[in-house]
Formats: sequence, structure tokens, C-alpha cells
Amino acid sequence: MRAQLKYLTVEDLRRKARRRIPRFAWEYLDSGEGAERAAARNAECLQRVLLTPQFLKGRLEPDVGAELFGVRYSLPVGIAPVGLTGLIWPGADAALADAAARCRIPYVASTVNSADVSETGPRAGGMGWFQLYPPRDTSVRDDLIERARRAGFGVLVVTADVPWPARRERQTRQRISMPPRVTPRHVGHAALRPAWTWGLLRNGLPRFRTLAPYVDTSTLRDLAGFVGANLGGTLNWAYLAETRRRWPGPLVVKGILDAEDAQRCADTGADAVVVSNHGGRQFDAAPAAVEALGPVLERVGDTMPVLFDGGVRSGLDVARALALGASFVFAGRSFMYGLGALGTGGAEFVARLFEQQLTAAMHQLGCERLDELRERDPRFAASA
Repeated sequence: MRAQLKYLTVEDLRRKARRRIPRFAWEYLDSGEGAERAAARNAECLQRVLLTPQFLKGRLEPDVGAELFGVRYSLPVGIAPVGLTGLIWPGADAALADAAARCRIPYVASTVNSADVSETGPRAGGMGWFQLYPPRDTSVRDDLIERARRAGFGVLVVTADVPWPARRERQTRQRISMPPRVTPRHVGHAALRPAWTWGLLRNGLPRFRTLAPYVDTSTLRDLAGFVGANLGGTLNWAYLAETRRRWPGPLVVKGILDAEDAQRCADTGADAVVVSNHGGRQFDAAPAAVEALGPVLERVGDTMPVLFDGGVRSGLDVARALALGASFVFAGRSFMYGLGALGTGGAEFVARLFEQQLTAAMHQLGCERLDELRERDPRFAASA
């Protein structure tokens, strides 16, 4: 109850998390690419979406549950993949999977998570999706997706928007490398964040444990070298088609901003696309995800679900994306802010906060079902 009164918004959680996460980990989580306008644009453009309330509907009992790929979720919101979660908050992978199982929402585990897929899959209780950074070695790809399948992950998410490592100048200016070197400076940062440091002592140093079987040594730096040398940069339509043939369940392509790319994903056998600019972390000139949503929906919205990820900080933002036509919404940083602020229960707190805010929005809009939101005619306010 105290947390509910103290942290009324994700921004409240963000401010608290910044005081509890060491600077090197915070900069990794919170920074974007270039001047970070793409990251800011995501939130700014989403805030411009206006929805007109409708009243005199009598007593309403909004149903915020959603079905996707034959699975009923308690919310139309999932936990987006975030790399190196165990560095941002120790034990984050287990906490996110547990929150997904308790709240009945999707949890997308990243290839570069700290925990192994064999641990997070069962903990997610059937809510797990696996995000694939496409390995250049197709035998590694095939082994990864088979391990994910055996671990109980039901949906494969192929990330398309990392053809080259991003610069992320803010991290460079702060002399932050990934993975961070253990220097007196970093030890000093950690000493100022006792809750994080205590969590690290309990959970151990973060590792790319899902990738450990493919590397001769298991130090974080060696694993990071493997990531840089072997993941990404070679994804093309033939690779996607082969991955489609290898994966037996629903396949989603994440990071789509161009309508023609969305159409080709559909033609190649994808079951859905995620409209996303990678949280503004890859290319600063990219449009906001919400700006790209309309053209993608116009091209493929009648043939496949179009999912959305970009700047979601509230249940009202979820309502905005759904009203624009998205079938489902994902958030990454919001859930990590929750963990940083409140520890292991923080992700579930964010899910409940989104549920309360979305329910309140639906009352204002006179909607009992999510499909009623999609029948609305949202508009964009003029830029400030």
C-alpha cells in the first residue's frame, strides 16, 4: 500500500531507480543513440495522441484481457526484451519471468539476458517468448531456438533492427563500456548503491548464460566478444524464411518501421510484426514508433497482428496505441524502472499500475472491451 501511494507513475519509479542503480548500469539502461532524440520522440509523439471521452454509458466493467496467438493474457501489455538485465538489476531475469507468470502477461527473454533460457522459460509459466538476435552461424541459431522450445517458450521474436552496433555517445562520454570493466571507478559507483550491490552478492556477476555453451570460456568479456563477433549483421529475407521453417510456433519480427518491410515479413511467413525503433537506441533519425504505426497498419493490419513498442509509460499510453490500431503493446524500460525502484516485486507493480491506468482510461472513454478502443478516432495534437 505504501508503494501504491508513493509511486503513482512510471516516472516516479524512474526517479527512484536512478538513485538505486549504479551509474554505469543506469547509463546503459536509460541512454539512446546520438543526441537521443529518437528515444525522446517515442514518448513525446505518443503523448500527442488524444482520445475523446464518451459519457452517459451507465455502469461499466471494463475487461482489459487480450488474446494473442490463441493465448489469453490478463493485459494487452508484455515485457519487452532488454539485454544484460542482470547488470541493470541483479536477479532481474527471474523477477521478470515470475512477474509474467503471476500477472499472466508475455515476457520476452533476450538472447543476451543474464539467465539461461532453461531457467527463465519454466519460471514464466507459459508466458515466455524468446527474442533471437540472429547468429551468423546458423547451427548456433538452430540450437538456440531448439533450447528455447524445450524450455517452454511459445513465441519466437526475431530482432531485425540491429544490423550494426549503435554508437550511443552518452555511454562513451561517460566512459562506459559494455560489459563494464571492473575498475576502482565502477567499484565506487557500486558502493554508492548498497541494495544493488547486495543483490549482486546474492546472484553473482552477470553473464550471458544462454550463450555460454558456444564460447570456450565463460567470462563476461569473452561472452561479450562472442556477441559482437557472432550476433547480428547478416539477417536477410532468406535467413528469416529458414528461421520460419525451423520454428514450429508463432514467429514475430521486431523492429519494423517501414510498411514494405512489414509486407515482406508477412510474405515470408511471420505471424506478426512489432513496430519499434529499439527504444531509440539504434538510429537517432528514426521516426517515433507511433509515427510508423499507421502506415504499417494500413499495409498489413488486415492480415496479421501489428504489435507496438515505443515510449509506453502508462496504461493511458497502452490505450493510445490500441486506439491507433495496435493489437498488443510492449514496454521494456518501464518494467526495469520498477525493478530498480522496488526490487524483485517492481515488475509486477508496474503491470498492476498499467492495469489500473488502462481501466481508468476505458471508463473515461466509455469502453468495456479493448476492441471498442480500436473503433475510436484518435487524433494527434499539434506539437508544442
